[in-house]
Amino acid sequence: MRLAIEQALLAQDADEVPVGAVVVQNQIVIGYGFNHPIQSHDPTAHAEIMAIRAAGNTLGNYRLSECVLYVTLEPCVMCIGAIFHARIKRLVYAAADPKTGVCGSILNLPTESKLNHHLQVTGGVLALEASALLKSFFAQRRVMSKCCHHENKY
Repeated sequence: MRLAIEQALLAQDADEVPVGAVVVQNQIVIGYGFNHPIQSHDPTAHAEIMAIRAAGNTLGNYRLSECVLYVTLEPCVMCIGAIFHARIKRLVYAAADPKTGVCGSILNLPTESKLNHHLQVTGGVLALEASALLKSFFAQRRVMSKCCHHENKY
């Protein structure tokens, strides 16, 4: 998870929402990613998607069935869909997302029996650290928005 937090810091440095992810297979990192939908003009450029794409390229395969995904924020519905399609074995996330999280916050898709893929999910790993990073980022944006009248792009 520490590597995912490092990726989140890269997102923050790029003025993006600080979310980072890594994909690990046999204790070796095979894919990194961080949020950058704003700069890339791509709504699918979430940390999980970027890390999954990198891991697929590393393995030369879109199936990541023996892999673990570590991410600093509970995945949204788009990202859990990609996780399912990649057949990721285990998901570990840090902070819960009460607005868009679908691994227990607003829905719990990994436990949905009607879906054809299931994975192990562990939440709350380094949650305070990841949460503090997100809260600080959005607090700074609110201050900037109020004092400078910048358009809020988040």
